[in-house]
Amino acid sequence: MTYKPSSAQAEDFIHHESILDIIDYGRKHAHNRPLIEGVLKKAALEKGLDPREAFLLLACQEEDLNQKIYQLARDIKLKIYGRRIVLFAPLYLSNYCINGCVYCPFHGQNKDIPRKKLSQEEIRQEVIALQDMGHKRLALETGEDPLHSPIDYVLESIDTIYSIHHKNGDIRRVNVNIAATSVEEYRMLKEAGIGTYILFQETYHKDNYEALHPKGPKSDYAYHTEAMDRAMEGGIDDVGMGVLFGLNNFEYDFIGLMMHAAHLEARFGVGPHTVSVPRIRSANDIDPDTFENAISDEVFKKIVACIRIALPYTGMIISTRESQETRQAVLDLGISQVSGGSKTSVGGYALDRQEEALGSEQFDLADNRTLDEVIYWLLETDHIPSFCTACYRAGRTGDRFMALAKTGEIGQICQPNALMTLQEYLCDYASPRTRALGDKVIQRTLGDISDPLIQKKTRQWIQDIQAGQRDFRL
Repeated sequence: MTYKPSSAQAEDFIHHESILDIIDYGRKHAHNRPLIEGVLKKAALEKGLDPREAFLLLACQEEDLNQKIYQLARDIKLKIYGRRIVLFAPLYLSNYCINGCVYCPFHGQNKDIPRKKLSQEEIRQEVIALQDMGHKRLALETGEDPLHSPIDYVLESIDTIYSIHHKNGDIRRVNVNIAATSVEEYRMLKEAGIGTYILFQETYHKDNYEALHPKGPKSDYAYHTEAMDRAMEGGIDDVGMGVLFGLNNFEYDFIGLMMHAAHLEARFGVGPHTVSVPRIRSANDIDPDTFENAISDEVFKKIVACIRIALPYTGMIISTRESQETRQAVLDLGISQVSGGSKTSVGGYALDRQEEALGSEQFDLADNRTLDEVIYWLLETDHIPSFCTACYRAGRTGDRFMALAKTGEIGQICQPNALMTLQEYLCDYASPRTRALGDKVIQRTLGDISDPLIQKKTRQWIQDIQAGQRDFRL
């Protein structure tokens, strides 16, 4: 058996022996300056790196070259994404689950956690609470349970979410993080109007994966690992990947991520739309100290930088699993999306049910700030908070998005859309101090739009938003 990126078989495109070979290669050449400098020179062309090259940078033990790695990551992030940071929140529909994942408190054998499934009316209340914060983009989450969370329930919930228009609030993009499923059900999700389909691999090491998932449908390594292929076959061309760092050796899983991205590119012509970088957190019935593969903040920073360099046009997500300090440290190294004001419990947003939701969290948060506090922090650190959903709504997904990203044209669209959605937030939801700072940032940044016609149009639309109109987009 050999490494075959274009194969449809999981153990061909996530090739165990090749991963071990790459780890050995990277460790042996961790001080090979000419080799590492050659990879950095190639990476500066912003065409991406193969798994072996990407891991060589991660394995590098030369401190001055590590600083060059960080600087290159910053340069690529700034050139492709600018200072924009997209905001989202998770929405947990149900924590019923039949799987036995040993790192997740939702596992079916946990008798301590209170189980909850939201009704459509409760979903409506949650969405209104999220809209009242200012959110426009949600990541829908649910445990795997054919009785409590069948595909029909998920589809009905998506319809409910999109139907709710409260004051000036609208959820304009629903991303979906549910269990691996069939091509037919992915097609249903596509027809329901989802944005990105998100599924974390947890770990790419097959033996460890099976040990971590001893019961339930998720125990099938191949079916889970090949889920993105079925999603693509079902018409979903924006998919989001990630591993749960801390479950397995981080070097192995970093290479697995690179191989998975290369596989999607080889087989479908477009890589992942996003990559998430969660680390394991404590939760009900879960003690992260029982896992032996925890990574330090410094290793975490380097993983983020190397993913940005290797996959320059892929969005990167960091959630409220991480503290403000950690999120601050990696924003400029590659992160393009952050969550804010998040709850990982079922029913945690609506004020009258927050106490009821206690104890049903999937994991403990490290960043408990409100959305407005996160927005102010981003503005204060010279970023542009964005609630933009324009590409998804205009059909700029998959290879169409990547074509614009790789030519640099997407920036001419994203910058104005970010400013307009920020202006909506400032008018409708911001605290006085956030609005004052945000208004200054918008006026200062409008001049950075290089196309004079787009700049003129954006200035006019900003004025129209201030006058009460909403939902302008390029």
